[in-house]
Amino acid sequence: MTSCFVATPEFRIIRLHTRCRRDLIEERTRDKQRAEKLLESAAIKLSSVVSDLHGVTGRDIMDHLIAGERNPKVLAQLARAAARRKIAELEEALEGAEFFTAEHAGLLAAMLERIDRVTADIARLSEVIEQLLAPYEEQLAQAESMPGWRRRSAEDAIAETGVDMTRFPTGAHLASWGSRAPLDHQSGARKGRARSKKGNRYLAGVLGETAVAAGRTQTREGARYRRLARRLGKPKAQVAVGNTQLKVLHKLLSNPGMRHEDLGPDYYERRASLRRQIHHHVTHLESLGFEVTLCRAPDPQPAPAGQAHAV
Repeated sequence: MTSCFVATPEFRIIRLHTRCRRDLIEERTRDKQRAEKLLESAAIKLSSVVSDLHGVTGRDIMDHLIAGERNPKVLAQLARAAARRKIAELEEALEGAEFFTAEHAGLLAAMLERIDRVTADIARLSEVIEQLLAPYEEQLAQAESMPGWRRRSAEDAIAETGVDMTRFPTGAHLASWGSRAPLDHQSGARKGRARSKKGNRYLAGVLGETAVAAGRTQTREGARYRRLARRLGKPKAQVAVGNTQLKVLHKLLSNPGMRHEDLGPDYYERRASLRRQIHHHVTHLESLGFEVTLCRAPDPQPAPAGQAHAV
């Protein structure tokens, strides 16, 4: 199994680019958080009203603050699209603008300039990555067919795992290598609770995002995430759904042309209903003196080729 951890020279180059892009995205996120804290230090609670502080409305307001505008009513009128329905809330959130000094403006200008520079670097890297992964458009489309996955998620994940799934005998092997096995079991004495093992932080970052995104969808994966998050907490739900997603990815990449087919958000309810019906009928037959042995009949109509269900 040692060879499965070694990427080919081609994918090592792709991985360098995708990892650099992810590092830049994390750096940009930190700068955005610093900008938000800077505004809050001047009693400006803009992020409590605007969903994306660095969207069109938020950025326009910050640019006018840097330019010297301090009137909350004037700043609130800069709202665009859906944000215009929150003019009153914006005025209230911007009441602290009078405390926004020239020193605040200088720091905010520097932060926004750095954010713009990193954004441009990310865009250039994305163009290069798109070219490097052009021969693997089919595999990217397969990954994007999963709930919660988008283009960047597919690019980052495939850069880490590669497209040759023969390196991993089963989806469980890929999930274990990707640090998404539920627990790291060992024999003998253990100090503390069992934990999932550490692994590739870049792949873990992708799976954390896709698991949360899938949890917002009306799919089988979404239902699984929500059920586990209520019972075990969000971190364990992310690990469990990430485990499922890696198994599905292994199945997809092992079968060219296959696409993910969702089992539906009511999958668990249907399965529980089936179990209740089976229990009812078996209990009734046993009460009549029969000994019941169950076996599943073969499916007379196999599922069409080119579809993958969640594992």
